[in-house]
Amino acid sequence: MSLAEDVTRNRVRIGTLLVLSLLVGSAVLALRFDVSPDELLVTVRRIFTYGFITRSLEMATPIALAAIGGLYAEKSGVFNIGLEGFMIFGAFSAAATMYFLGGTSPSQGHVWVAVLAATIVTALLTVVFAVLLIRYKADQIVAGLAVWFLGLGFAPFTAAVIWGSRSSPGLESVATVAFGQSPFVLLTVLVVLASWVFLYRTQYGYWVQAAGENPEALDTAGIDVNRVRYATVIFSGAMAGLGGAVLLAHAGNFVGTGETMVDGRGWIGIVAYLFGNYNPIGAAAAALLFGALDMLNVQFQTVGIEASARLVNLLPYAAVIVVLSAWGKTRMPSSVGEPYESEE
Repeated sequence: MSLAEDVTRNRVRIGTLLVLSLLVGSAVLALRFDVSPDELLVTVRRIFTYGFITRSLEMATPIALAAIGGLYAEKSGVFNIGLEGFMIFGAFSAAATMYFLGGTSPSQGHVWVAVLAATIVTALLTVVFAVLLIRYKADQIVAGLAVWFLGLGFAPFTAAVIWGSRSSPGLESVATVAFGQSPFVLLTVLVVLASWVFLYRTQYGYWVQAAGENPEALDTAGIDVNRVRYATVIFSGAMAGLGGAVLLAHAGNFVGTGETMVDGRGWIGIVAYLFGNYNPIGAAAAALLFGALDMLNVQFQTVGIEASARLVNLLPYAAVIVVLSAWGKTRMPSSVGEPYESEE
């Protein structure tokens, strides 16, 4: 499969989902407010502004990063359901690093150092997670949920110790670059393209796919299946941590109340790569859709439209079900969740 063919395939799927979302949203507006077609067109133009697109890209970036990490782990045969937890650890680590480096007035350099530090911290935490799953054959669902619960407890508790509150004070958000866009959005685009090339155009990418589809054949070829899985699981945790750190860098402060500032984005990342059929480009496109629909509530308030937040939040999930039903099922790698022991 070439990159052009892959983009075309996912463009059809995502395009259909966008059209469906617009139709549903238009129907809701028309029924709720009894507006004419001309008024509806004006309203749509007011909603889909350049600022809305920019904010949607920023919102999609953490989801896309976590989705690509989870995609690689599952492609190799390991289901990393702990993406949400690793994102929480990443967001908190970035906030703590930024605070210890620059106090309540960190610089832009501190932001970048904090994001790098958070990625390294979560990668190290994922090493322990990977050992539990691969060497000691821990239940992947239970272990992943444990990471999530640890993140929900550890981050707010430690934040209270450091700042006297479950949320940090205002720190610093990353400065925008060309066209008012976050540099992390541009970084994510590069990560998505590199991930696609690595997975489908390199020898190691074929090893990753074989580890999830036919580990026995990969082992027979002399490749250590568990080493491949260790690498992808650690990569998945690092990417989730990077996603959480990027979320923090965009927001400028850590929020530890409720389900923390991550607020389900790790779970949405899993949905994104499932909808993208385990393809980095498809996963990123799905993340963009979720990010746009997530920002729709804010945009409605901006233009003065009163709509149920719960109803708007349900749109992406309903649309995913419809499109997956129309374009076929997502096929999981055949050996996902199955520990592997070499016959040697």
